[in-house]
Amino acid sequence: MLELFMAFFQIGLFSFGGGYAMLPFIQEQAIHVHGWLTTSEFLDMLGIAQITPGPIAINTATFVGYDTYGILGGLMATFAVVLPSFLIVLTISFFFNKFKDSKVMENIFKGLRPIVLGLVASAAVDIGTEVFVDYKAVAISLIIFSLITFKRVNTIALIVLAGVMGVLFY
Repeated sequence: MLELFMAFFQIGLFSFGGGYAMLPFIQEQAIHVHGWLTTSEFLDMLGIAQITPGPIAINTATFVGYDTYGILGGLMATFAVVLPSFLIVLTISFFFNKFKDSKVMENIFKGLRPIVLGLVASAAVDIGTEVFVDYKAVAISLIIFSLITFKRVNTIALIVLAGVMGVLFY
């Protein structure tokens, strides 16, 4: 259980940019380092975490912890992944007003943006190589992408549509 806490504490501590930026780290720890999940199980959890209300990284951490050590594992992983951010934000809040107009801080945040984009792109490529195993998956993805990007269709309706297409195609 300590190994679960430490893995998710490190993920929370060293991941910048939100939930999608954390996914490559969660994937690495859960599949490659600890062997808690297979790639297929991770993708299933990721799909559930995506449609479940709440941040995707926290949902994924909860599901991995639950799958590994039950309810206590789910609580432990969730707490561990959130704790570093909580402590960092609490610390920053004490100093924020003093440095909020600092050009150095502004430049630090500008420098972090490309890292976040790279982490999200990495997660998309890793997940994409696992998901796009056949033309049906590619077709579903392209249809959903087009409807989101060009038609601005409601996301919840698209989740339902993708689920229906999955049932029909597979």
